[in-house]
Amino acid sequence: MRKIDPEKHAARRQVILDAAIVCFARKGFHGTSTAEICAEAGMSPGNLFHYFPTKHAIIAAIVEVERQETAEFFRELHEANDLFAALLGFMDIVLGLAADPVYSSLALEIAAEAMRDERIGELVAANDAELRAALSALLEAASARGQIDAAIAPEAGARWIAAIIDGIFGRIAVDPGFKPAEEGPMLHLLLTRFLNPTGDAGGATSRLAKVE
Repeated sequence: MRKIDPEKHAARRQVILDAAIVCFARKGFHGTSTAEICAEAGMSPGNLFHYFPTKHAIIAAIVEVERQETAEFFRELHEANDLFAALLGFMDIVLGLAADPVYSSLALEIAAEAMRDERIGELVAANDAELRAALSALLEAASARGQIDAAIAPEAGARWIAAIIDGIFGRIAVDPGFKPAEEGPMLHLLLTRFLNPTGDAGGATSRLAKVE
């Protein structure tokens, strides 16, 4: 039996996922054929099916990769000295992703597919639960350090931050004038007044005075 090179296998798998993301963002899940993914990845159908038996498996893998990346990011985020500033930095990353046409189109496509496909819906719901748990833990730790308002219930705060994230991508779908890359100052101001109304968050309040 031929031994599988784990690094080569992972690299080829990632090539397929990257190609699928481009195709899905361009034409949607149901509008994309496996032949188009193969062409984008530069490989034969037989090679693709060696890594992913179905297009559905590719979609599930994309959702799983997002879960892993988010979990790893929050593990690193907890090492920051100023957790509120770290949260603002995370939201800046969200805005950056939303400004990427490929990522924002994919995010909206995944959200739509979650409503149509029970398994994808379960995966997306699990991702959302993990994100809210990570945000809640971050808020709880920030509260313990006196970096956010102690009156904010971590779970409730996390739910609203998750709702803001969802709203950023939803706004892109309906408002052509919404430019995520330009919304950082206002988003910082809203979060500062919501979570840290009497604090400065490392100078954030003074920097945001111009948007009032």
